[in-house]
Amino acid sequence: MTDMHPIKHFITITRHRHKVIANCFRAGIPIRGLLHDLSKYSPTEFIPGAKYYLGNRSPNEGERETYGYSKAWMHHKGRNRHHFEYWTDYNPKTREVEGVEMPLKFVKEMFCDRVAASKIYNGENYTDSKPLEYFMRAKKIRIIHLKTSEQLEFLLRMLEEKGEKETFRYIRKMKENDNV
Repeated sequence: MTDMHPIKHFITITRHRHKVIANCFRAGIPIRGLLHDLSKYSPTEFIPGAKYYLGNRSPNEGERETYGYSKAWMHHKGRNRHHFEYWTDYNPKTREVEGVEMPLKFVKEMFCDRVAASKIYNGENYTDSKPLEYFMRAKKIRIIHLKTSEQLEFLLRMLEEKGEKETFRYIRKMKENDNV
């Protein structure tokens, strides 16, 4: 059994949550920020997070290395609509699990989450290109609705090219039916 790190895990998830809250306020979706990732404090997610704490990446990866899956992640993605994995469903016509288009407020929150996570896990090595690099690594195998993927990639590229100030200004002005 690995050592438990409840204090380190609590500090990491709370620092992350506070960065997401700040980003959501900048993005014009303050309520989404205040509600962000509250399930991480539930025993189902917190205990495995403390047990598999890694410091430089998600403890869900440590749990996956042990069991081949992460029960904490399955709990998390099923309760947090800012994760594209929440927005998948079985399509009876194609008989496959497919991505469902995410409402814009959750795409915005997903962007805020990815920027915050990149800052937490990369520390002083963070650059505005890190969130895009992480997104692109699994692009070909991801089950995500095409429009949702395009929206997020557009915002991550804008972040890389124009920086946070310009990107958050753009996000605040985005409306549900806008094309990116």
